[in-house]
Amino acid sequence: MSRVCQITGAGTRSGGTIARRGLPKKKGGVGLKTTGRTLRTYKVNVQKKRIWVPEMQDFVTLRVSTRALRTITKNGAYPTLLKAGVIKPVKAKKVTEGGAVAPKSAPKAAPKAAPKSAPKAAAKAKPKAK
Repeated sequence: MSRVCQITGAGTRSGGTIARRGLPKKKGGVGLKTTGRTLRTYKVNVQKKRIWVPEMQDFVTLRVSTRALRTITKNGAYPTLLKAGVIKPVKAKKVTEGGAVAPKSAPKAAPKAAPKSAPKAAAKAKPKAK
């Protein structure tokens, strides 16, 4: 699994450090000399978090950076996840008399198509007028 934030899209980046020696010219020296370059990677601090989304009445498990967690705290879970494309917009849920959200109902089955039979074919054929 790659180290990528699902909200910001931030991932591992490459970079480096430069080792120098000498005294800078502005301090009276002959200047800095580069003695080496070291390649390294800058990794994102990604955490696996289970976030409660009140508008959906459900938890969403994500791999997010700590910076994205601050964004979720500031702007709210639903707008942030919606903008990032992690979740889809939800329809308004029905609320019962006690204030509880109605349970999710099973999807309705599509009406079954009638089997093809001979009487329909006979009905389509028009009788000839005399």
